[in-house]
Amino acid sequence: MVQLEDASFQTIIHEHNDYLLQLSYLYVKDWNAAEDIVQEVFINYWIKSEQFQAQSSLRTYLTRMTINRCKDYLKSWRYRTQTLTNVFTGMIRPKNRLIMQDEQLIVADAVLSLPIKFREAIILYYFKELTIREIATIINTSESTIKYRLKTAKECLKENLSTQQWEVLTSE
Repeated sequence: MVQLEDASFQTIIHEHNDYLLQLSYLYVKDWNAAEDIVQEVFINYWIKSEQFQAQSSLRTYLTRMTINRCKDYLKSWRYRTQTLTNVFTGMIRPKNRLIMQDEQLIVADAVLSLPIKFREAIILYYFKELTIREIATIINTSESTIKYRLKTAKECLKENLSTQQWEVLTSE
């Protein structure tokens, strides 16, 4: 059984924490939950580090673990009850109208409103700059499925953002 040394584990956390936190947030749309998920991923990696067989990069391995943990969270009772509680008690934070005018926030809201399968394709391809092959490996699906999801997601975004002119959505 190979155990990580504290120094090497701290280096891994330092190198991958921000990336995994951003990725997690883009899935779950809640910073506190995203932080919890990333913490769980690092704990699980610490405990089960011997399972990493270096068939892919460590970043790919941790990304896959994070995506799986995010999907588990989105299916969880905790998430569903929290969402219902927020809706019924009116605890959803009001959005600052001035900030919402910023194009990046408008696009981010549109991306976050996509169904998870399309959202993850857009996030991994455009925001995390992974190739279609890398995304297919991480999600464990075919490259043609990823291409279809990207095409469909772009069409949905184009429709949702039709009042704006977005170069990335109009180029094929």
